[in-house]
Parts: sequence; C-alpha cells; structure tokens
Amino acid sequence: MSVTRDILATYRHPKAVALRRQADGPREERALAVLMAACIVIFVAQWPRLSREAHLAETELGPLLGGALMGWVFMAPLFFYAVAFVTQIILMLFGGTTGYRARMALFWALLAGSPLILFQGLIAGFIGPGTLNTTFGLIWLAAILCFWLAGLMAARQKPE
Repeated sequence: MSVTRDILATYRHPKAVALRRQADGPREERALAVLMAACIVIFVAQWPRLSREAHLAETELGPLLGGALMGWVFMAPLFFYAVAFVTQIILMLFGGTTGYRARMALFWALLAGSPLILFQGLIAGFIGPGTLNTTFGLIWLAAILCFWLAGLMAARQKPE
C-alpha cells in the first residue's frame, strides 16, 4: 500500500497498519526514510508560522528557516532515535520486542500525524497564537501518542 493510503488508514485502524508496516522484517533504511520524511514534513509545517513571525518582527525569513531546518531535519532525528532506544529498553523489561519494531512504531506515528501538523502550521501562520492553535497542537500530540501506542502494541505481537 502507498504511504499516503497507509497514513489515512492509520486514522481508522492504527494497529493493523503498524502490523502491516512491521511485517516486512527489519529494514533500517525504511525506518530512517520514514523518520526523515516525518521531520521534513514537520519542518515544512513551520513555514507559515515563521513567515508570520518574520513579517510581524520585520526581520529576514532566511535565518528563521535555517534554524528550523537545523532543528527539525538534523537534530530531531537524533532525539527521536534516543526516545526509541529508551522505549526499546523499557519494552524489553516488560516482555521485549526488537529495536526495529520499537523505532518503527515511533517513526510511523510521527509520519502518520503529518496531516494534523500541516493544518496546525497553517493555523499558526494565518491566525497566529491562540486557543485554536493550541487545540490543534494538542490534537496532533494526542494522535501521535495513540498511533505510537498502537504501534508498540503491534510490536509486541509475533510477526505472522
């Protein structure tokens, strides 16, 4: 199934999609590609907000975009790998799973939440800070947590 169809299917049946995506066996290049795609989408979602901030402060947009690029595309993947490693250690204490499956659960949750973060970025850019922006940020975080937990439950199951 294509990535976009899997993203849409994740909103209906997150555990089934996680099982299907983890069934191919450990493919570290795929996990890295999913993580990098998620981080790039999150970086792109920051553009409207950063453009608004640059316009209101009457400053250049380039340095703001450069900082967001450095943070989301180069630093965030390292952070997410560390979070996945800690998750793997915790799961090993309670029954175990492979490191790949623990990583893929987190990375896929981030990519599956990309439509929500893109919409939240538009809200931040056009409306600015406020209740609606905060609400969609919390909805994005809740969706990522739900998808991540579903992926972790799928990771604990034996592959078919």
